[in-house]
Amino acid sequence: MGHCRPIALIASCSLLSGLSNLALADDWPQWMGPHRDGVYREAGIVAEIPDAGLPVKWRMPIAAGYSGPAVADGRVFVTDYVKESGTSTNNSGGRDLLTGQERILCFDAQTGKELWKHEYSRPYNLSYAAGPRATPTVDGERVYMLGAEGDLTCLKSESGEVVWHRQLAEEFKTESPIWGHAAHPLVHGDHLYCLAGGAGSVVVALDKKSGAVQWQALSAAEIGYCPPTVQTLGGREQLVIWHAESINGLDLKTGEVWWTYDLKPRYGMSIAAPQFSGNTMFASGIGEISAVVEFDATGKPAETLWTGRPKIGVYSGNATALIDGTNVYGADCGSGEYIAVDLLTGKRHWETFALTTGGERRASHGTAFTVKHEDRFLLFTETGDLVIVKMSPAGFDEQGRMHVLDPTNECFGREVVWSHPAFAVRSMFARNDKELVCIDLAE
Repeated sequence: MGHCRPIALIASCSLLSGLSNLALADDWPQWMGPHRDGVYREAGIVAEIPDAGLPVKWRMPIAAGYSGPAVADGRVFVTDYVKESGTSTNNSGGRDLLTGQERILCFDAQTGKELWKHEYSRPYNLSYAAGPRATPTVDGERVYMLGAEGDLTCLKSESGEVVWHRQLAEEFKTESPIWGHAAHPLVHGDHLYCLAGGAGSVVVALDKKSGAVQWQALSAAEIGYCPPTVQTLGGREQLVIWHAESINGLDLKTGEVWWTYDLKPRYGMSIAAPQFSGNTMFASGIGEISAVVEFDATGKPAETLWTGRPKIGVYSGNATALIDGTNVYGADCGSGEYIAVDLLTGKRHWETFALTTGGERRASHGTAFTVKHEDRFLLFTETGDLVIVKMSPAGFDEQGRMHVLDPTNECFGREVVWSHPAFAVRSMFARNDKELVCIDLAE
């Protein structure tokens, strides 16, 4: 409609804009959803899971990987690794040598039919070397894939044709992290942001259409595994980067560092994205490393409300904990329990294994991926279960669960599935090392 005039046409444009926003809510084009906030906004979703479970719309075979699926414009994108030689021992202290094909596959969201795939030969020298870690990022006609050894590829989302490719580890003269490149690429405006490594290039901003480097910033001994996010603090948008040594706020256009907050998880494992509620930031990682920080009117850290210590807080590992009101809900890396915490004090409201491992004993890196939907949460546990649950400081109430996928990988002697699901077109899309499954969530 271009220039909408007069008032009637303005109202018409507003209505169309609203309908467009509703359509966008149907997609899950990147890690943790359209806004990287772990909130599923689609209407018409089941409020509970019946004893017989929810309908399975389709299952399709895929190979191994930790990366979650992304869903956009009726297509599902997922990456995997077809091993040709070598053995993955899941030794957290050492790398395994593998050869194989790293791939991105595209499926029809409604039928599961494979639409296209792109693959290339890629040796791995990694710990826990099953496959790619980073969820594809879809931006309209383009999809971006980050492989475990730093292959960053832009493809046409409709056909799989390669637009451009960069090898981050080679170009920025650095070794891939021991657990692989895991920081899901972020598109914002005309830029694609990703973690690379090397001196002065922990984070790089690329032209999303050409792949040309626009700027690079930050130095650290290790880049960590935490995805970039954009937050509005002090009235201005900032790129938030948590590498292995500190959390940083940067100018999106220039890479200028506006602030730095020192926070060092053990083993370089900055994984879970810092979460924000207004001017309050919550960040946590392995080793009881945590901080809740208030920002001032200029958008810089001003006061630390509490830091990590035994018997308070929750310390995120594979899955990012979510802030809901004045509470935090998430899986604890140390104990393996699912924990509810008061955001402003760190006081624990309750703890349970029922929503992570289903066991009764301490289980390091116990995992459940948390997504908020209206007044309830959708949890995907490391045992392969979908659980609908209501949570509050007083406790939790399961609204049903179903077994979706068998855990096909291993951690510390127990079987696990560690992959963030996608929620779109009134469906859940989840994967293990053998298949991609679509579950019908329509009420």
